[in-house]
Amino acid sequence: VDAVALTVETFTARSAYALADRYRARGVPVVMGGFHPTMLPDECAEHADAVVVGEAEDTWPSLLADLEAGRLRPRYVSRNDADLTLMGDDTAFDRADYPPLGLVQFGRGCRYACDFCSIHAFHGSTIRTKPPAVALEEVRRRSEGLLFFVDDNLIADVDAARALFEGLVGLGKRWVAQVSMDAAADPDLLRLMRRAGCVMVLIGFESLNRANLKQMGKGANLRGDYARVLANISDAGLMVYGTFVLGYDADTAAMGDEVVAFATRSGFAIANFNPLMPMPGTPLYARLLTEGRLLHDRWWTDDAYRYGDAMFQPRGMSPEELSAACRRARFAFYSPTSIGRRLLHPRTNARSIGNLALCLAGNAVSRREVHAKQGRPLGVQERAATR
Repeated sequence: VDAVALTVETFTARSAYALADRYRARGVPVVMGGFHPTMLPDECAEHADAVVVGEAEDTWPSLLADLEAGRLRPRYVSRNDADLTLMGDDTAFDRADYPPLGLVQFGRGCRYACDFCSIHAFHGSTIRTKPPAVALEEVRRRSEGLLFFVDDNLIADVDAARALFEGLVGLGKRWVAQVSMDAAADPDLLRLMRRAGCVMVLIGFESLNRANLKQMGKGANLRGDYARVLANISDAGLMVYGTFVLGYDADTAAMGDEVVAFATRSGFAIANFNPLMPMPGTPLYARLLTEGRLLHDRWWTDDAYRYGDAMFQPRGMSPEELSAACRRARFAFYSPTSIGRRLLHPRTNARSIGNLALCLAGNAVSRREVHAKQGRPLGVQERAATR
């Protein structure tokens, strides 16, 4: 190959560095981009010939020209104002190697700035969307019947989202999207999403404790009533993919059991229960570093780190108790008994054969991944050893 380009997330950084080092040893230039290189360009530069900071649409053409001319620069910094009228094109890879799920992006950015989230650190306060007509044409071109909008918050621009949903009505596509809590507080918007083909919404509930929500800056959740939100979602016939983080200052080791009981009782189709993760570039990481509470300065390359481990010293429990609480929550939620109970939720998961099949498939995949990843080290060496 002429060059290798790697999109790097923090959890894949160790694998990316190992792959990059192998190619560079063979004289192949390596380019890195994505969230992790944007937050830690100097670290990534130790393993790459060029680092793309921020978006790639405005930097990639000049990078390719420099590569062809043999004058690759060490860093390419984006203006982060790319024209989003560009359409996704999946012809560059073999679709047979991937699940039959179409990925579409409508916009970038989020209205909120939670202290644990990398989205605001990457995109800032700017919110951009494709023209709805462009996004709809991209949806029409997708061969898959099930789509996932990869936007971090599909309703970041509510007016643009409504225009998109109106256009999706009647296209016959089923889709899943990430939305903030304020979407679920709007019954009319939820009903429109359902008519447009939405079958599941991914929402960050994050915590049942208001003190934690205040600490993380989760304003949308503080203004929402979880009971009313869930009633609205059920009334619209949508399934819920809920996410929780454990380890904020008001949490104790018992919180894992409480959030699992809540998610099970509420009939969540899928849920994640994660230890609070200090990602580089976020206010959370900076705060815990300043407070001296990080257990690993760079957990993503630390030999001692294992998937599911606590990365810092919580206030209300030991790191080991935090890890155990999350592990117990994951295993309990994806136990056969819990899966069977949630599958029968009549107004959402069991509303239709399609919903039931999607819920069952999601739980099967999640259960497999939870058991496969827990306690494993990061990196390509471990992956290769298990093949």
